[in-house]
Amino acid sequence: HHLLHAAKGVSVAIMWSNLHLLFWLSLVPFVTGWVGENHSAPLPTALYGVVMIMAGVAYTILQLAIVAQHGRDSKLARGIGKDIKGKVSLIAYSMATALAFVSHWLSDGLFVLVALMWLIPDRRVVEHD
Repeated sequence: HHLLHAAKGVSVAIMWSNLHLLFWLSLVPFVTGWVGENHSAPLPTALYGVVMIMAGVAYTILQLAIVAQHGRDSKLARGIGKDIKGKVSLIAYSMATALAFVSHWLSDGLFVLVALMWLIPDRRVVEHD
């Protein structure tokens, strides 16, 4: 919400990037329900991880599209910074997806860890120019 609010305008790339993100987010209720019905099954857990990875990738693409419109030296680009939490999330989701076939407890633990990580407020301030 804050990222799109900080954007000066909406380009075609931003619009398609946002639709891409919304597509992957629309699958979250389905995979969450499937995992809920099959707690220890590896396939639903792995598919949940794939959806989370793709949503993370889509969000990264959206960030890049907005920064491209504003410029790499803009306040918005500086506010986004290196996005360490985003990168760590993608790595953890990838590990959790692979671990789904080894141990659903480890996989679920990584998913919970990512969620808890995002409960800590960001110190980044995204402003528009």
